[in-house]
Amino acid sequence: MSDRSVPAPGLGVYGISVAADLVGMAPQTLRLYEDRGLLDPARTAGGTRRYSQDDLDRLRRIGELLGAGLNLAGVAAVLALESDNARLLEENRRMRTGRHRNQQVTTQPGEHPPKATSG
Repeated sequence: MSDRSVPAPGLGVYGISVAADLVGMAPQTLRLYEDRGLLDPARTAGGTRRYSQDDLDRLRRIGELLGAGLNLAGVAAVLALESDNARLLEENRRMRTGRHRNQQVTTQPGEHPPKATSG
């Protein structure tokens, strides 16, 4: 099986009715979530919505949160916090990796890495 048979997670390939079927929701529900800013599917040049695997995952997460008793405003807040958390974790990982590389480059054999100073 080649990589070409599986679309990139962010590539919009599913029409609204297929996406709705895949996540077990009505197409009107997907439109509502888009109107409320919970979802932003890609669009063709003609304006047709195209949902990606990432969009489907987000729709499933929305369904989980609604099932847990949150309203749409609560869902929006949780999704924003989850997005911020993921971004910060990635930034932290990059910073740690960069610091680790700097320590490896700046220390000579037998030397100890410089101590961190508080600023």
